[in-house]
Formats: sequence, C-alpha cells, structure tokens
Amino acid sequence: MNVLIAGATGNLGSLLTKHLLTSPHHLRLLTHKRALPFDLPPGANAKIIRGDLNDPASLKTICENIQCIVYLAGVLFQPHPEKFLRRTNTVYAQNLVDAALAAGVGKFILISFPHVEENTTPDHPAKGALDVEPKSIHGRTRLEAEKVLFRACESRLMIPLVLRAGVIYGSGVTLIEAARWLMRRRTMATWRKPTWIHLLALPDFLRIIHIAVEKEKLFGIYNLGDDQPMLLQEFLDRLADHWHYPKPIRLPELAFHAAANICETFAAVFRTATPLNRDIVQMGMTSVVADTSRMKREIVAELLYPTLDKGMALI
Repeated sequence: MNVLIAGATGNLGSLLTKHLLTSPHHLRLLTHKRALPFDLPPGANAKIIRGDLNDPASLKTICENIQCIVYLAGVLFQPHPEKFLRRTNTVYAQNLVDAALAAGVGKFILISFPHVEENTTPDHPAKGALDVEPKSIHGRTRLEAEKVLFRACESRLMIPLVLRAGVIYGSGVTLIEAARWLMRRRTMATWRKPTWIHLLALPDFLRIIHIAVEKEKLFGIYNLGDDQPMLLQEFLDRLADHWHYPKPIRLPELAFHAAANICETFAAVFRTATPLNRDIVQMGMTSVVADTSRMKREIVAELLYPTLDKGMALI
C-alpha cells in the first residue's frame, strides 16, 4: 500500500514514520520548511517529497497513486494562535483533503484529540461528538478540520477516519522530554485545579494508526486512550517519583496565564517559537476523559500498556 504521511517532520509524525518503515508499505513523506529529523536507512521503502499545505497547486501530484493518507500536520508553539491556527489547523487540512479527493485516495486518517469535547470526566466522558463548541482556538480549528473531512467525503469513495488521541507518553515524545528537562532543573510547576487527562502509551498509539491504515470497514471518529484516566497533577507527581526528581510545585492559575503572556510577547518581538501561549494554557487546564469503547470494539481489544503502571518503563 502507498501511504502518505503529512506532518512527517513533526514529533509524532517522525515517530510514526520510523514505526512504519518496518512495514511493507511504500511511504511518501510530505515535508515543507523542515527536513526529516533523521536520515532514512539505506534501502528504506520511503520517498521524501516537498509540498506546501498552504499552496493547493503544490499538492496536485503529491497524492497520485496514494491509497491512504495519515495527517498529523500542525503548528502549536507560536505566539498569537488566533492569527494562524485556522489556517494551519483547518485550511491546511482542507487543501490536502481536496487534493486527495481529486487523486482518488481511498482513506484519509486525521489525527485529532478528545480536547475538542471540553470538560469531560470519568462520569461524563467524551463520546466522539461533532456538535460541540470548544473554547480553545486549537480545539475549535481542529474540530472544523474534522467537519471539513466528513463533509468532503459525503457521497464520495474516500473513507474519513478521525483518531482523537489522548496525551501520548513515551521516550522521545516532546511533552514528556520537556517535563523531564524542567523537573531536572527544579522548574516544573502545575496549577492547583484538579485536571483530568487521558493517557496513551506511544507504542499503542503507533500500533493503532498502523491498524487503521490497513484495516477495512473503519469509519468516523474513534477516541484513543488507555484504561486509567488520571489527574494531571498525579501524572506529573508519578513522573517525578519515577525520575527521582522533586515533585512539581503548585501555583495559582493566574501564574500560568501571566507566563503565557510573557512568552507570547517575547516570541512575537524576537520572532521565535514559544513553549507557552494563552491557548495552550487554556487547553491544558481543560479536563479530558474519553469513552474508548469503540476503539476496543473495532480497532484493538487490548492495549499493550493499558495503565501507566504498565507503561512507566517506556519513560
């Protein structure tokens, strides 16, 4: 099967690329401004191809003879997300969806997140709904990309799949490595408000995408997560204990909003990336727990790492 990976140069995209290099599939790796962060091994069944998701004309030939697209592209750590997220989250996805339809691609897999259904808990988990209105800009624009995909595929042969993945953890995952870096320097902090998160081990995430690429009769939205949602504060404390670092200090929510404003201002003035912006903080403070029953019924009945206890060795 010929598989196009959009976002192959990003953190999760590059990890997925390494995983699929061991499969029999022919990979086409879409790059734009950034190069692939690792060298392809000799004889790899993969081809790097340049294209601009902001330029529909550059995508016309990229999707030719492709059977499946996995879309992980996006921009997050930049200042003033209200100025770019609709373009990078929604318009970019729409441009590639249009090119895929024109080329006769059979399946389009959009990687999303259950944060589009905000303030969900173990008692009221996210169900995979589209009729929601997330407050965060990242959530709103990714939700709109999902809707773009489903609308475009109506009465068409291309199968739309949305995989809403929880917080991915494992070696080499940017968020986990950033937490390790901060804890080592005793600068890790979190807010006091209890916030639910739904985890998913990196090997399970990669395995699920691999299955979704190959398996027929999958359609629609699937929430991806393990069997043990937990509070963000507990997760960070357990990481600290595992790494033998001090636990993150608790600060008022206002401190994080202020830090995001400072980071955004600095990044805007000096034209750099930013580890925080206001939207990241807002989305991070939103509790998210997902109903994963459909994932277990149709994709994978049992995870390799169903709980953090099982997966802690990965980090």
